[in-house]
Amino acid sequence: MNNQEMPPRKVLIIEDHVLFRDGLISLFHSTTDFQVVDQAGTIREGVEKAFYHKPDVILMDFSLPDGTGLDATRAILAELPECKIVFLTVFETDENLMEAIRLGAKGYLLKNISGSSLLASLRALDQGEVAMSRKMMSRVMEFSRSGALPPASDALSRLSPREIEILYELQNGASNLEIASRLFLSENTVKHHIHSILDKLGVKNRHQAGVLARQLGLKNGRSGTGK
Repeated sequence: MNNQEMPPRKVLIIEDHVLFRDGLISLFHSTTDFQVVDQAGTIREGVEKAFYHKPDVILMDFSLPDGTGLDATRAILAELPECKIVFLTVFETDENLMEAIRLGAKGYLLKNISGSSLLASLRALDQGEVAMSRKMMSRVMEFSRSGALPPASDALSRLSPREIEILYELQNGASNLEIASRLFLSENTVKHHIHSILDKLGVKNRHQAGVLARQLGLKNGRSGTGK
């Protein structure tokens, strides 16, 4: 199935500046693969609408009238772990960036990004990529190497959604055949994903990968770290 045949991704915008919010809505209206299902200007309103619409993507402002986007992210991902939250902010600080990633956000972009670059970044989320500039990604890697971020948690963030599903099965001791049956994949595809998982996590075998997943609190295909 190609992108044109797929249903549009449901987008929720949580942003308190109405003019900027309207600009985002206009941008998405020019596309066929995204649909804005609602908008919100506060954490409380955003969380309620997220639970109601169950969007595929949330564009999250950092500074909101009743708190920060980090507060909203904690609440939303606790109930909707598959939702992809991308921060759009004017705050280019390492502390904010690292906390967003720790909580499970899939992107951190500055508001001066072009419309075309924003759409490209959001489309790349489907391939398991993170919506982040090279400069910010370099910061994440520097923090990981320095120990400011747990290396394993950082590695988990680089796994694709399908790899997370397979890792969840590995921690329960499932065989390749069992994983293939449960996820409707071929055994060869499962083997390919496991090889990729081991490489990204820096472990030698599936047993070590399963142990690491349990240590990080992987539940139903998501990490429990930072919830």
